[in-house]
Amino acid sequence: ALSLSSFLGRARGFDIGLSTKCVAIPQEMAMCQKIGYSEMRLPNLLGHTSLEEVVLRAAAWQRLARTDCHPLVRTFLCSLFAPVCLDTFIQPCRSVCAAVWERCAPLLACHGRRWPRALDCERFPAGEDRCLASLAKEHGHPHKVLPKPACQSCPAVEEFFMHKRALEVVCDNNFAVKVKLSKKRTVLGHQDFNFECQVEFIIQGSLLPYEMQNMIQQWLLINENCTERMLQPHRPMVYLLVGNIEDGVVLVNNIYRWHKRDSHLTLATHKGRYHKCL
Repeated sequence: ALSLSSFLGRARGFDIGLSTKCVAIPQEMAMCQKIGYSEMRLPNLLGHTSLEEVVLRAAAWQRLARTDCHPLVRTFLCSLFAPVCLDTFIQPCRSVCAAVWERCAPLLACHGRRWPRALDCERFPAGEDRCLASLAKEHGHPHKVLPKPACQSCPAVEEFFMHKRALEVVCDNNFAVKVKLSKKRTVLGHQDFNFECQVEFIIQGSLLPYEMQNMIQQWLLINENCTERMLQPHRPMVYLLVGNIEDGVVLVNNIYRWHKRDSHLTLATHKGRYHKCL
């Protein structure tokens, strides 16, 4: 998580007036937990006047924040929904908004939603000496550039019938991840899901298993229509997601239902680690 403490003291905002108050950030706003501060101002920068309204409005953004579509997406959203409790309001810089918009707006489009006018980047200050700026200038260490999951049409869920076919699919792709999906209900009563990911095999340079797990978790969040199609109301379901990483993009090509007694998938993914494909 990005620490805000190193630059909040340098930022200058506008007067907050006498009608604002400091309150604890609600636990229901998971995206704004552990971001460097624990209290927020009400009303916030979006004009929400009660915690109930803040939680309700922020709920639609929680899943986008979990996709990590941009390193600053949580910082940007929380600066608006849960501004830090200082003597002045500090707005996000226009450059931060533009960077988040470029990466995250396409994911909203994937979910059939537009970037709202309330978050139009032109409304935020351009000068980085009086707003919440990126930490990139202070932290010049290079970061490993990882492939990004794509918004894509949902592959049909298939069944394996024979070991040979399973092994062919493994050879045609460079990763296979087993995913356990189950439904959960949030504190607001909305439908959400839990997932557990286990990398069965990966053939992709220097990628580590936990990096592949994170990519598939992001894919499930980005392609929520596909994820919801795989969910079952009353019991967890296990699937094998198989795909390729091409030009820095993670694509899932096949989805297979994983049955407990299905030896074909188990054997194929085990052999996929050592098998020399034609």
